[in-house]
Amino acid sequence: MSQRNWIRTIVIFTIIIVAASFYYLPYYVTKPGNAHALDPIVEVEGGYEDKGELMLTTVRMGRANIFTYAIAALREYEYIYPVEEIRSPHETDEEYNVRQLHLMKNSKHNAIQVAFEKANKPVSFDYKGVYVLNVYSNMPASKVLKAGDRITAIDGNQFQSSEEFIQYVSEKKEDDEVDITYIREQKEHTGKITLAKYPKLDKVGLGIGLVDDRDIKTTPSVELKTDEIGGPSAGLMFSLEIYNQLVKEDITNGKEIAGTGTISEKGEVGRIGGIEQKVIAADHAGAELFFAPDDKITADMRKADPTILSNYEAAKKAAEDIDTDMKIVPVQTFDDALKYLKGL
Repeated sequence: MSQRNWIRTIVIFTIIIVAASFYYLPYYVTKPGNAHALDPIVEVEGGYEDKGELMLTTVRMGRANIFTYAIAALREYEYIYPVEEIRSPHETDEEYNVRQLHLMKNSKHNAIQVAFEKANKPVSFDYKGVYVLNVYSNMPASKVLKAGDRITAIDGNQFQSSEEFIQYVSEKKEDDEVDITYIREQKEHTGKITLAKYPKLDKVGLGIGLVDDRDIKTTPSVELKTDEIGGPSAGLMFSLEIYNQLVKEDITNGKEIAGTGTISEKGEVGRIGGIEQKVIAADHAGAELFFAPDDKITADMRKADPTILSNYEAAKKAAEDIDTDMKIVPVQTFDDALKYLKGL
């Protein structure tokens, strides 16, 4: 083969590889992420320092192309999920990212509330409006609103919760028109939306998924620098780090401690995804302890998946598979984790 033909072949082959890398399949690939020290992420004004380290753990996730799909199919602890198992129905990639970032914000609020109440410090909330998680493409709101908008008033009326907002809209009829005031990128906008029936539902509305948007107020102040980390799974570790900076006693006892789990306003630790991958991330970071949600598997969950494990069971199995000395500790509440640390 002549040199010209060789060059032409290489160029064509390179173009095919580049093009294939940008062709996304209807799947997501997840793999072990990192363990992030919380000291530089969580800052309580005038907070106490610790001798050890509390860490949140992450999972790396992205849309699969031909190459990442093939690699994940061959590697242990890299998982492949159909798009519909990750995103909600009618949810775009942008809306999924918006939802994950809001879940992180809500997780931070719950963590702050739990930690401050446990440390007997004042905490309160300031309601800001209705946060738009997603917009149905075949509903009227799609012409005005988009995910990430914050609705502050409807027909000039302001509300103190999303429940009040929903109640107001539910009293309207199909084809009624409402005036919406909303914030987008820190600028106020107005628009008119005609109410319509949801497809396959005997219900009238704007055509949005929504939650409360609120700010938390504390003394001392707290800042959590999470950048683009999304999802609610760092809640437990946030609450422990905030509490540790609020009190004189160092609950780390000089140890490297990682973990995961959602946190509710009442301090309940909830199930998360990717627990095995987070165990690997924590082990790579040198963690000595790993807190895992000790969630209960319901009969319906068992029926849907007979092989399902609780987060704690899955974490313990992964730890055994990778032969780590890291201790897996089951927790159901913030108090469980705190009690364990104080008993070290």
